[in-house]
Amino acid sequence: MAAITVAGLRRSYGDKVVLDGVDLDVDEGTIFALLGPNGVGKTTMVQILSTLIQPDAGELRVGGHDVVREPDAVRRAIGVTGQFSAVDGLLTGEENLAMMADLCHLDRVAARSRIELLLTDFDLVDAARKPVATYSGGMRRRLDLAMTLVGDPRIIFLDEPTTGLDPRSRRTMWHIIRDLVAGGVTIFLTTQYLEEADQLADRVAVLDHGTLVAQGTPAELKRLVPGGHVRLKLRDADEFEYAVRVLDPPVRDPEALAVQVPSDGSVRSLRALLDRLDQSSIEVDELSVHLPDLDDVFLALTSRVPA
Repeated sequence: MAAITVAGLRRSYGDKVVLDGVDLDVDEGTIFALLGPNGVGKTTMVQILSTLIQPDAGELRVGGHDVVREPDAVRRAIGVTGQFSAVDGLLTGEENLAMMADLCHLDRVAARSRIELLLTDFDLVDAARKPVATYSGGMRRRLDLAMTLVGDPRIIFLDEPTTGLDPRSRRTMWHIIRDLVAGGVTIFLTTQYLEEADQLADRVAVLDHGTLVAQGTPAELKRLVPGGHVRLKLRDADEFEYAVRVLDPPVRDPEALAVQVPSDGSVRSLRALLDRLDQSSIEVDELSVHLPDLDDVFLALTSRVPA
């Protein structure tokens, strides 16, 4: 079942078209990552889906509710963590969560229970009664996400949630996100970190100049970009020469007794290569599959040239 459906989404700011007929579906209990250069409309899409701004056109449903006609129902179903931390630095972590519990209309008992659970889950118990101004960047981001979860939303929008975090704090956030999805939560993620999308996302879409230029699993998107290959290491020089004659590989490494055979990395392609090796009685010591990463996909599919 789709947690989010978008059909024909359009949004302009004056003469500038930001989103131009976007279609996408996000299944329940999955992580959907939206990639794209700065300024292409990722945050605008999050703002529209979370009812903060109106679309110019399109049919949009979040949690089964129409974004335009049922905004209150959508808001009850979602949580949003924006690009910039929304915590109050003058309050303690516990007080920030209590403020959010009040906004979610939780009674005192339910609020206390929820706050204690979130402080534990996000490893903030020791810092709970310290001013947030004393928190590190990673702690503030964890608190920010914890505040999003006070109302127990089933759909969460994370707009570049790990920007500015060090590698350890980023991986802590990844662990938290995976745990949320394991519990049935749906995540709509925008990120500038291609590794993050590769590590987390079930499906990825690439946005450029207002349109989605590609959608699919990370593996499917990698197969869109040329450069994938299978590296075969042969057992001796004679076997290497024989493999070169039979396979005619474009890349050969005589010193390593290795050749590279183009491949899209699919099971069908790999099976065909293995059948060919078997039929030709080519003995291989090692076989490894190499695919382009999402950085390659991003650069190939987006047309902007870095300044």
